[in-house]
Amino acid sequence: MTISVLFVCLGNICRSPTAHGIFEHKIREAGLSEQVEIDSAGTAAWHIGKSPDARSAAAALQRGYDLSHLRARQSDEADFEHYDYILAMDESNLMDLRALSPANYRGHLGLFLEFARTFNEREVPDPYYGGNQGFEHVLDLVEDACEGLLNDVRQRL
Repeated sequence: MTISVLFVCLGNICRSPTAHGIFEHKIREAGLSEQVEIDSAGTAAWHIGKSPDARSAAAALQRGYDLSHLRARQSDEADFEHYDYILAMDESNLMDLRALSPANYRGHLGLFLEFARTFNEREVPDPYYGGNQGFEHVLDLVEDACEGLLNDVRQRL
């Protein structure tokens, strides 16, 4: 059995690639790389083919997560045929995904931070226009939610 996870934010250069890279790392550490497929996408098409934001990549790398292999893409209807989990970083992206979602989608479509165990925030804030502390906060939130998601995926496997 394989489980597939898609992380989605607006441009796919800050929040969703951070979640993608961290979850990939945690899945690898758990020995589940053969059973879990991970990707990320954006609801907007602005950054298709681009690398993650340099500030996101640098902050992630300081914690041991390599995002250099990731490239931005836009989410589309085919994602609903492929992914078991489609996880939005905020309510706005979740609304956009719901508009794309076919009525018969049977996977988990929701906010990524539903899986957070320590933080009570519902949305991962976009750090793009802020300072370095914003990227650090995103990492804290994403690490927490990735732990909860890993537990959920383990139960399904």
